Amino acid sequence: MTTTMIRTDGLTRHFTVKKETVEAVSGLDLQVGSGELVALLGPNGAGKSTTLRMLTTLLPPTSGTAQVAGCDVMTDQRGVRRRIGYIGQGNGAGHSQRGRDELISHGRAYGMSVATARARASELIDSLDLGGVVDRVVSSLSGGQRRRLDIAMGLIHAPDLLFLDEPSTGLDPQNRANLQTHIRSLRADHGTTIVLTTHYLDEADQLAERVVVIDHGRIIADDTPARLKADYAGDRITLELDHADDARRIITDSLGIAAGARIEQIGARVVIEAEGGAQLAPKLLRGLDEAGTPVASVEVAHPTLDDVFLNLTGRSLREDATVAVTGGSGSGEPQEVLT
Repeated sequence: MTTTMIRTDGLTRHFTVKKETVEAVSGLDLQVGSGELVALLGPNGAGKSTTLRMLTTLLPPTSGTAQVAGCDVMTDQRGVRRRIGYIGQGNGAGHSQRGRDELISHGRAYGMSVATARARASELIDSLDLGGVVDRVVSSLSGGQRRRLDIAMGLIHAPDLLFLDEPSTGLDPQNRANLQTHIRSLRADHGTTIVLTTHYLDEADQLAERVVVIDHGRIIADDTPARLKADYAGDRITLELDHADDARRIITDSLGIAAGARIEQIGARVVIEAEGGAQLAPKLLRGLDEAGTPVASVEVAHPTLDDVFLNLTGRSLREDATVAVTGGSGSGEPQEVLT
């Protein structure tokens, strides 16, 4: 039987901003099983960062309950923190320290003996390909190397559950691909349960077996990437015709177009969104040929999670990510200083 690593019931967090109450997270019900890799997606201000901060005990809930790795986030914060790893958006290692020393010190902070911390550090150094750089000063490491060191620090105490907040932010494509390989290996080699937030929808699609979309503090979708794409976005067939009149006639006469399909005309172009585009396109072309309507070109595109996100929220997460990069902290959520 699958162990429940995260369970929230009615998890809620309010902030007071300029004497007004802002509901950042509202009645969140979420379950994550042992060994799952779950991606939390949402626009800035949706509540995903606030949710992550509550689950990692960095922010107390206003109401509701949450159990993380078998511990209550309100009554057993120490238990939660001993069982989880958390890699935030900033670098966790001291810039003037050597990577190996930081790993050992981190292990000692969790109560490990020096010998055990050294052995565990060596194991992680090997599994995360840090052998050639870990004895250098942290400030001399590349972005990808620092990110892998952050992950090693988060795993030094062998946590059951790992939280990754925007793990690929600021990395070039090669380092992003390398990091994704390492994240996959965490599950294969350590059986780690992973919850990540990301603005890279292709990353969520490739890594996560479940995608949870949060908007306005509530979960609006929760399923596998494949099921979400099937339910909320169809294949897109783009037909280029010789004349706008031909495009208009396709829509007027519904030539070969499946019932329930969404159709849009843009000049001499017709865009059809429907399930089973690869099977529908040949039938559509045969029907148009029989009707004497020539087609200059045809393209079939499968849906992406960005299409799902756009249909669910009315905006693109890519556009929102651009705002996050250029607009300061990028969280889009009220901030509190915890002391």
